[in-house]
Amino acid sequence: MQKRASRVLVAESDPAVAEVVARYLEREGHEVECVDDGVEALDRASADPPDLIILDLVLSGLDGLQVCRRVREQLPVPVIMITTLGQEIDRVADLETGADDYITKPFSPRELALRVQSVLRRARGGSAAADDRRPARTTRSGQGARGALASASHAPTPAGTTALRDGELIVEPGTRQAWLADREITLTAREFDLLVYLLRNPRQAFSRAELLNRVWGWSFGDSSTVTVHVRRLREKIEPNPTDPKRIVTVWGVGYRYEPLP
Repeated sequence: MQKRASRVLVAESDPAVAEVVARYLEREGHEVECVDDGVEALDRASADPPDLIILDLVLSGLDGLQVCRRVREQLPVPVIMITTLGQEIDRVADLETGADDYITKPFSPRELALRVQSVLRRARGGSAAADDRRPARTTRSGQGARGALASASHAPTPAGTTALRDGELIVEPGTRQAWLADREITLTAREFDLLVYLLRNPRQAFSRAELLNRVWGWSFGDSSTVTVHVRRLREKIEPNPTDPKRIVTVWGVGYRYEPLP
């Protein structure tokens, strides 16, 4: 059976950039639709959800950040944000409230295509696993998955992988779900992958470049995206994100995961 082409919606204010991106992605085998307005982008995504959305920050009608937030409220569609060179890291952090990745202008079409491929691969793997295995979250005794995990920190998931636990934090790689104190945590695909990698490698210090390579699969790119994702993870799993106990900073190196005692 022939593999279905991925559908990509490109919302870009610069017609020249949109044309270059569209041509390159089409050459890579994707179906591409381009719009230059935030309201139109949201309408098109809602009416016929694509496999991935590429969003420019600067759009008329609704800016890229507003579109991203509304898409996240309505659709399980991965988003790559396009921002400008020299964007402050705090602003980039705001952009990634729900975005799976971001890229800065000027960028090479080849780099964008690689990121598109990576995000699509992760999104497909995650959503398929979650949809196929969701009914298995209930045990034979009727006990929910969180209750079962509470009595076994390394209970096997239906996929044969191992559930990860650190105190009240429970992560199931097989279903790509996470809980903290019996409350399910909403994580982007990248946040989830980063958390799983750190949990599987506790008490080891990793540089941002190492995490970019091992979690994102990139040998090049802006390592500040790692900083952004760590910041977002801390906001979701740390009691006090300004004084993290799990994901700690190793000055001059990067980050280390410290299991709670």
